[in-house]
Amino acid sequence: MVDFIELLKKEVVPAEGCTEPIAVAYAVSIAAEQLDGTPKDIRLKLSANIIKNALGVGIPGTGMVGIEIAAALGAVVRQSNKKLEVLSGFTPEHLEAAKALVDAHAIRVEQKATSEALYIEALLTDGADSSRVVIMRDHTNVVRVEKNGEVLVDEPVSVGSGADDAHEGLTVDAIYEFATTTPFEDIKFILDCVPLNTRVSEEGLSGEYGLEVGKRIGAGADRRGALLNNATLRLMSVTAAASDARMGGCPLSVMTCGGSGNQGIASSLPIIELARILGSSDEDLARALVLSDLVVLHIKEYMGRLSPLCGSGIAGGTGSCCGITFLQGGGLREIKYAINNMLATLQGMICDGAKATCALKIAAGTNSAIQCSTLALADISPTSKDGIIFDDAEETIKNTGKLMREGFAQTDEAILSIMLAKQLESK
Repeated sequence: MVDFIELLKKEVVPAEGCTEPIAVAYAVSIAAEQLDGTPKDIRLKLSANIIKNALGVGIPGTGMVGIEIAAALGAVVRQSNKKLEVLSGFTPEHLEAAKALVDAHAIRVEQKATSEALYIEALLTDGADSSRVVIMRDHTNVVRVEKNGEVLVDEPVSVGSGADDAHEGLTVDAIYEFATTTPFEDIKFILDCVPLNTRVSEEGLSGEYGLEVGKRIGAGADRRGALLNNATLRLMSVTAAASDARMGGCPLSVMTCGGSGNQGIASSLPIIELARILGSSDEDLARALVLSDLVVLHIKEYMGRLSPLCGSGIAGGTGSCCGITFLQGGGLREIKYAINNMLATLQGMICDGAKATCALKIAAGTNSAIQCSTLALADISPTSKDGIIFDDAEETIKNTGKLMREGFAQTDEAILSIMLAKQLESK
């Protein structure tokens, strides 16, 4: 039996900055804390997915992008107790020291040959002492800490076990039952995401971040009504704007879902904005958000923590589709239709790393969520006669894993090779 409350409190947590480079900073920070002196050499062994998701994303408060500055800051600030907010509150002196490490070429990054999608290994030395930290399968799951070869932490992970086995037992039926019947007071904590993610959205709408996807979509609300109505544009705008800000290095925390800030943005902000438009109660909003987050976690069981497919667009968008369907009076039948509609629409959307264009995919996912919810509420859904969709949405979700394992086995390597080749050409 799944403990839904425990699962939500574990998986829906705040983070400042993109979770992949921040997880690298977290690992380096732990390793630096084992040393008496300032690190002189930082060697990173990272899985392909970590490199892909950390290469092009802005690091909050630095005006810089990528793995090296994130790792350098982690080495300097040494505040691993903050976990995914490890880089919050650093000083100008910290930034200068981190830039000096980058300029001295103290950080070396290499790809780790591993079957793990999420793998971070940090090896540091200050000239006298050395340290090693390994994080696997979850952004804060520290499985190894060493100092001068002495093992301080050893949490072995069984070979071949799934990264998300802890979610075993999740079903759409059980999620819906929990989201709609649990006492409001027990799930009220989920509303903590509202001020956090709304603030980041407002920053994206007012600032100049990335491609300004959300800002420009919102600006068209009054003059493009022939294409999309104002409410649709508004939901797309506020959601994409938060991703604009986050990918652009905005120094504000967001509420993540399943280890991803963009997933947390995509799965919450369309629902929050629709609730505001409809005048929904806090209780209805909380139930819609719980439904959304748990559907995201259920889909990610099969997609994987990090994958060649876009978790924000596919899983985050599907979660929000369920939430906005619920807010408009949809029940379990319509929720399942919404899931099938979304997966039939977006299943092939690739993940080519965390960067400015994530906002484009989130805008597309939000637009699809509105479309698919509208169809679900009109009793329209694909069936088992249509492509890779099944009559039962549960089976559709489960077969996402088969698609991942057999259809996209080489996709990450191809994406990463293109990204790295672009970097080489630009130097």
